[in-house]
Amino acid sequence: YMLCPAAAVFVQCFVLLHDKYVPREYILWHSSGFRLLLIAEMEQLFKLVYDDFCINLVSRDSSALQSVGPQRCLAFSTDGTKFAIGGEDGHLRIFHWPSLTVLLDEPKAHKSFRDMDISLDSAFLVSTSTDGSARIWKIDEGAPLLNLTRSSDERIECCRFSRDGKKPFLFCTLVKGNDIVTMVLSISNWKRIGYKRLLRKPISTLSVSLDGKYLALGSRDGDCCVADVQKMQVSHLIKKVHLGSPISSIEFCPTERIVISTSHQWGAEITKLDVPADWRVWQIWLVFLSLFVTSAILFYTFFKHTNLV
Repeated sequence: YMLCPAAAVFVQCFVLLHDKYVPREYILWHSSGFRLLLIAEMEQLFKLVYDDFCINLVSRDSSALQSVGPQRCLAFSTDGTKFAIGGEDGHLRIFHWPSLTVLLDEPKAHKSFRDMDISLDSAFLVSTSTDGSARIWKIDEGAPLLNLTRSSDERIECCRFSRDGKKPFLFCTLVKGNDIVTMVLSISNWKRIGYKRLLRKPISTLSVSLDGKYLALGSRDGDCCVADVQKMQVSHLIKKVHLGSPISSIEFCPTERIVISTSHQWGAEITKLDVPADWRVWQIWLVFLSLFVTSAILFYTFFKHTNLV
C-alpha cells in the first residue's frame, strides 16, 4: 500500500493486508489524516503509524463493530466526530467518534445500501438503496426524517452533500428509464431545485471537492467528468480513464486541482484537471500592491507636470 504525505485522501486502489487485497471503496479514512482506517469487508479498525516513509497498520479494539457483517457504505463526518456504516443487509449504524457510542441503530433502513453521505454540519445523513429509494436521517435525534420523493419509474442512486459552506444542497443521480440526470435538492425543504445531464451514462460514483466548487461523476464504463457546481456545467471530461470498468471511487486532492480515480481492473489513475486556476492569497496581495504602486506613480506624474497657480 502507499500513501501520499501531502494528501491524506490519496490512497492506492488496493491495500494488502493479511495476504488479502482490499478494494479502495471498502476503506474509510478519518479526517485527521493518517491515523485511522476502517476496512468494512473485514470489520476491523486499524491505526496507522507513519514514520520515515514506513507505514504500519496496528489493529485497534473495535468491539462495537464486531459481527456487523459485510458493509456496502462507509462515511465519516467532515469534523470526524461521527461515522456511519451501511450493510449489505440494509442495517444502518451511526456512531460518535471516538467513544463509539451508538447514535442510531436501524436494522431495516434499506433493502441493501447503495450509497451514503453526511452533511457538512454533521446534522443529516442521506442514504440510498439498491431498490432506488433514498432517505434522510437526523443524526442527533437518531431517527429518520423523511423519504425523498420519487415516481415509480425513478431510481435515486448516488448522493453527496455540497461542501462550500454557503447555501447547502444535496446532489443525487436520478435514473428514469434510459435518462440519467444529476438532480439538486435544497436542504431547507428537501425539494428538487433542478436537473442537469452532466454525464449521459450510468453513474457508479459521486464526489465533491473539499472546497465545494467541483462535482465529479464516474461512470460504469470508465468515463469521468468534473462539473463546476456554480454553473452546473462540465469543466473537464476524461474518457476511457478506466476503459470498460466501473469507477469505484473518485477523490479530489485538497491542495491542487487533481483527482484520483480507482477501479478494480485498472487500479488508480491520477488526472490533472483542466479547469481555471484558483487565486492564491499572495496573488491577490500582489494585485493590490500593483494597483497601489500604479496609483502612486500616476499621482506623482500628474502633480509633477501640473502648473499650480
